[in-house]
Parts: sequence; structure tokens; C-alpha cells
Amino acid sequence: MSQPPTHPPHLSLVLGGARSGKSRHAEAMLTAIPEPWLYVATGEAWDDEMRARIEIHRSRRARGWRTVEAPLALAEALADAAAMPALVDCLTLWLTNLLLGEHDVPEAVDRLEQALAARTAPTVLVASEVGLGIVPENALARRFRDEAGLLHQRLARLADHVVLVAAGLPLVLKQETAG
Repeated sequence: MSQPPTHPPHLSLVLGGARSGKSRHAEAMLTAIPEPWLYVATGEAWDDEMRARIEIHRSRRARGWRTVEAPLALAEALADAAAMPALVDCLTLWLTNLLLGEHDVPEAVDRLEQALAARTAPTVLVASEVGLGIVPENALARRFRDEAGLLHQRLARLADHVVLVAAGLPLVLKQETAG
């Protein structure tokens, strides 16, 4: 299995399916550099099952992580910690929160891009790849799938490093080198 870079690129995008190992891979990318690290959590614990999932993520993280919950204000959370290495987990939940709250998705993505461009520390973005399955049966699910695909494409263009994780194995899709 390939290992994460010893020093993460400025902007990385880690994609994968459910339980693919994408979050663990993203965490390893940042813990290769000295702490402290910022964990920007976009999920919300609406029920016991989601609370349990969040606890699993928290319990496996090493000391040195500072967690900020940003279900909607992702750009602001990243801007507030521009000099601290940050992991965003995950863009898919953030997009869900925007759509369900009927927020302006293009405006939110523009703000996210601006915050990413202003950051001085490495940033690792985690997202679920949802475009590999069947066409969803309802309009909201189809819009979500389409918006997620467009978001991933947009951020992959900006990223220095893009990885697809399947079965715990990272496949590097893009690796730009400095110079």
C-alpha cells in the first residue's frame, strides 16, 4: 500500500466510498507533520447512530487534534485557522447540509475556494465519491449527486494532490510537484 506523502501538499482531496478508508488516509497525511492539527467536522449528530459514527472518528484520532464543528460555515472555519494544518471531513456532509437548508451552493463553494486560496498551511479535504452508482430515483438525490460531482471536479482542479481510496488502498489520481 502506498504511504501518504511525508509532507502533505498545500491542498489535497481524498475521495472514496463509504468505509473505504478515506478519512484514516487523510488523517495520516496530516499527522506526518508536527501537531497541532485542525479537524473541521461537517457532520451533525441528529441520531444515536450518527453520534456513534462521530465517536468512532474522534476516538481513533491522536492527541494534537483540535476539532471545530462547521456544518455550514466551512469557509469561515478554514479562514479562522489559515496557518494551522487542517482536515475537512467531509465535503459530502457539508453539501448535504447546504442542500437541505436550501442555502446558495454556488456562493458557498465560491467562499470555500477563497478560504482555501488564502490558507498558508496544508489542507486535506475528504469527500465521498457518490457518482459511481445508479441514477437516484428522486430530484433531490439527483441534484445532490450532480452537485457533489461538480464540487469534486472543481476542487480537484485546484488541488495539488488527489487520491481515490478503495478498500483502504489509495490510488493517486493527481500529484503536482513543486518547482
